[in-house]
Amino acid sequence: MRIRLVIGSLLIVALLAGGAWWLLQPSQTEIQTSISAVGMLSQANQGDYVRATEPRPFQFPADHGVHAGYRTEWWYYTGNLVSADGQRFGFQLTFFRSAATDQVISRTASLATSDIYMAHLGLTDVANQRFYAFERFMRGNPQLANATGDPFKVFVEDWQAVGSGPEGMTMQLTAQQAPIALNLKLESSKTPTLQGDRGLSQKGAELGNASYYYSLTNMTTSGTLNIDGREIAVTGKAWMDHEWGSGALEDQAVGWDWFAIQLDDQREITYFNIRNQDGSINHLSGGTLTLADGSTRKIAQSELTLEVTKQWQSAQGIQYPGQWRLSMPSEQLELSITPQVANQEMPLTIRYWEGSVAISGNATGYGYVELTGYGDTGRGRAE
Repeated sequence: MRIRLVIGSLLIVALLAGGAWWLLQPSQTEIQTSISAVGMLSQANQGDYVRATEPRPFQFPADHGVHAGYRTEWWYYTGNLVSADGQRFGFQLTFFRSAATDQVISRTASLATSDIYMAHLGLTDVANQRFYAFERFMRGNPQLANATGDPFKVFVEDWQAVGSGPEGMTMQLTAQQAPIALNLKLESSKTPTLQGDRGLSQKGAELGNASYYYSLTNMTTSGTLNIDGREIAVTGKAWMDHEWGSGALEDQAVGWDWFAIQLDDQREITYFNIRNQDGSINHLSGGTLTLADGSTRKIAQSELTLEVTKQWQSAQGIQYPGQWRLSMPSEQLELSITPQVANQEMPLTIRYWEGSVAISGNATGYGYVELTGYGDTGRGRAE
């Protein structure tokens, strides 16, 4: 689930709204349009793209790379870090690929491209209650923005993730945008968690309204952050999601809440709620529990409850959930989920909230939460 599902429609709409000139630029540009995430996703079934219809085998490092023929693809890194003196930080580095056409591009001109890329960079400085967010757009090009599987590399200009080691499960992240930068080494301690039905994650009732989706839920992390010229050595844990498909949410969907929880007892929880217009939760909502030994089981919507216990309002007047209570009796879990900084709203082309959270209750840990659809005034309507 997540904001990544909208990127195919977003980039095409942004191109139409802002003009094609930014595709030609070799440096960061900004599109002055805020787009409704869920509204854009309602257009995602257009075109003759490959669709995810049944489970498939996964092979690494090849499946870390690009999957041509699918409309959208994304590589999502989030994590929680701590310095030697106890300062805490959260980070997000994400890459999105959108097919610009469902046709094969045969032209050899240097500006010809079949893909458009976007990247997001976010950093949460907990001690100083600061949040930073940036984005980049770029046409697909071997020198400007691209993704490969063996060896694994995905990049937009100098923001990149590079894989090494067996199956590419050790990854180096580097990104900088003044006044912040990160340089982090991530090493997966568990085999990939295949989301949904053996990696087929259903998003709607129609055949093909699905994606292929795996997660690296426990990545030991070390490296440095730089904030306003101050270099900080950090350690912690990160999470990677990689997902690709050509599907869409159903018409009644208005947004989703996505949770990635890393408990100190080495269990991880992936969970998402798809919210409907009438206030109900779509029956396709659910998640996966990853156990300490790397084994997994599906989490049905009926066995987990989320209660919003606090609200937070952005400067634009958008009301977001600001704290949650999670109950999962089957795992004897009663948790409180609290943002480490209240304002972790991404004020980008798509406005959404994604940020670091602390976990307390009868188990402890940290995680990341994503919230979409709370500022939408109507499906397909720009903010």
